Amino acid sequence: MSYPGYPPSGGYPAFPGYPPTGQESVYPPAGQYSYPAVPGGYPPAGGGTYPAAPPSAGYPGTAGYPAPGGYPAPGSYPGAPQAGGMPPYPGAPTGPGFGVPPAGPGFGGYPQPPAQSYAGGGPAQIPVGYPGGQAPSPMPGPPAAMVQCTQGTIQAAPNFDAGRDAEILRKAMKGFGTDEQAIINVVANRSNDQRQKIKAAFKTMYGKDLIKDLKSELSGNVEELILALFMPSTYYDAWSLRHAMKGAGTQERVLIEILCTRTNQEIREIVNCYKSEFGRDIEQDIRADTSGHFERLLISMCQGNRDENQTVDYQKAQEDAQRLYQAGEGKLGTDESCFNMVLASRSFPQLKATVEAYSRIANRDLLSSIDREFSGNVERGLKTIVQCALNRPAFFAERLYYSMKGAGTDDSTLIRIIVTRSEIDLVQIKQMFTKMYQKTLATMIASDTSGDYRRLLLAIVGQ
Repeated sequence: MSYPGYPPSGGYPAFPGYPPTGQESVYPPAGQYSYPAVPGGYPPAGGGTYPAAPPSAGYPGTAGYPAPGGYPAPGSYPGAPQAGGMPPYPGAPTGPGFGVPPAGPGFGGYPQPPAQSYAGGGPAQIPVGYPGGQAPSPMPGPPAAMVQCTQGTIQAAPNFDAGRDAEILRKAMKGFGTDEQAIINVVANRSNDQRQKIKAAFKTMYGKDLIKDLKSELSGNVEELILALFMPSTYYDAWSLRHAMKGAGTQERVLIEILCTRTNQEIREIVNCYKSEFGRDIEQDIRADTSGHFERLLISMCQGNRDENQTVDYQKAQEDAQRLYQAGEGKLGTDESCFNMVLASRSFPQLKATVEAYSRIANRDLLSSIDREFSGNVERGLKTIVQCALNRPAFFAERLYYSMKGAGTDDSTLIRIIVTRSEIDLVQIKQMFTKMYQKTLATMIASDTSGDYRRLLLAIVGQ
């Protein structure tokens, strides 16, 4: 299906007010809003087994990848079941790991990771089939062998010395000219938590604010990228949301990208940070800048109350699928509140099972139905939730592709996704990017950017 005008061509405003006036000496406090060094590694769900697949089940027929630069046709979003029924899922691949198609002929379409870590816990369960067309009873999580954790391209540096790094940055900016490569070598190879410690050490050693010094030495996209890397992760999300709603116009796609993809804990921390750092209530700002069903969807997302039980109830999935069908395709008009209720409250593994059940009931996939029943920002928001339930790395791979496709580059989207996913699942995003677009993420970045900006992006992404 098409994604018109997605993502926006506009970018963020400059980095005004960072750090806020009067808070230079204390902003932001070292370690505040820090994430664990290796995010994304959630504890696995309880043990269990999958129902056996029917003997006749096999891999989907050869479909091939889309043409270079093309976009998946309706019903072929990575991980989405085909209309008319749920295809049997291949077993967990062995060998290279995530995103690598199993060996053998006949495997086509987009590869689907065996499991992914989602909000608050273990991986999504992938039912192998529904024997006799009946939904099985609720089942426990997959066995430990099926757990597939996501991985960032940036890891905490071993033998880390904040003072030594602060000294390197000071020398890179001292005197005439700036040694950008020395700055890149440090920031691209330290975790966000380590960068906060470098900022604190820099101020202790030299009595100067590292962020102010960097802003005076850098400019353009490389400045925006480096400043984003030095923001605490939660603050960067809150800052992005604030600037998406500040001033004339609203960058709705930024609101969708952040609020519809983060975990419960991340959303609650973002909401609290937004209040403490900007003195504003995010719900009030959303109500002032959006309206209708899109406003209600974002308010639902802001609660950070999505069910995080990783056990899939297939009977409930069947009931929810029927409810969604009756609220959309099965009636004249659309009951938007029903879609909001199901997609905003169910866990991502539960939603995945619901999507699969829906394709059998409606004879088309849920993404296609949303495309037919909704429009505008609420359509994009609902589809983002479904896409994340099916394959979160594929969603971000798509966003990165369209940030660089065509004339010009949406640098703010490119920077935001590279920075925010660099310690979470950028490895999987890169793999999905290659499978969806027949080119590597690094290749597209190299052809779309230049100079120190390109060197720093490639250092984060890796080859």
